[in-house]
Amino acid sequence: MIAASRPRRAFLAIWTLAIAATVSAFVVHLALRGRTVQLGYELGRSRQEQARLREVKRVLEVESASYKTPERVEIIARTLLGMEPPSPDRIVPIAQLPAPSPQDGLAAGGEGQR
Repeated sequence: MIAASRPRRAFLAIWTLAIAATVSAFVVHLALRGRTVQLGYELGRSRQEQARLREVKRVLEVESASYKTPERVEIIARTLLGMEPPSPDRIVPIAQLPAPSPQDGLAAGGEGQR
């Protein structure tokens, strides 16, 4: 009877180990599946936020471009800032500077200065 009990104990130990390994693998699988679902939801939310931010950027770029038009600048200057075109007596002409010669460019570039 002792001889038959030893293989049976070995079988039960191996069977218990196999069941424990299977249960452990299943628990790990469920944990990974839950994490995958969670990350999927986070990814969806992040993509929605990205789409919203792209739309906000597009709207802000259009608004920025509208602020740069001369008509818009003039409207803001007149209405919000109370500015008016200068009277002719306040306009001071600036004399046109002579065009630089090629030798002046070399001196300014550092060739002649050491």
